[in-house]
Formats: sequence, C-alpha cells, structure tokens
Amino acid sequence: MHMPGIWQILLILAIVLLIFGAARLPALAKSLGQSARVFRGEIKQMKEESTKDGAAPSTTASSTAAEQPGPATPPAAPSSDATDPKP
Repeated sequence: MHMPGIWQILLILAIVLLIFGAARLPALAKSLGQSARVFRGEIKQMKEESTKDGAAPSTTASSTAAEQPGPATPPAAPSSDATDPKP
C-alpha cells in the first residue's frame, strides 16, 4: 500500500474544513493533541510500572488483562430505601 500523494492529502483537508468549519478546527486540533499527550503519558507510566515490578513489558492485550487482578469486593448495590420515596 502506498502513501497518499499531495493531492489526496489536500482533498482530505478540504473535506475536513467543509465538515467542521474553520472556527472549530483549532479546538479540534487542541483536543487531539491533549488526547495524544495523555495516551503517551499512560503508555510511559505502564512501562515504568512493569519495569519497576521486574517484569518485561508485555505486548499483548490478553496477557495484561489476565495479569490484572479484579476488584477485591463487588460494588455495593444501591439500597431500595434510598431510591424509593415513602408515600
């Protein structure tokens, strides 16, 4: 699969500009940058935790899900007294 050419990129940018409008593009770019920053921070934190524990960082999602313990106690169910008003 090849990389898109300059005309394809310009066409995609023009469509995005038409859909979102010029006023919303800076806010969209800012939120995208913040999301990427948070994602990188979480990945870095996961790597630090795995090296601190002495384990090599895992690359599969199934092994990380199996390694993480579940909650110690199930969440408490809301009591019926608190939600039902007395007539």
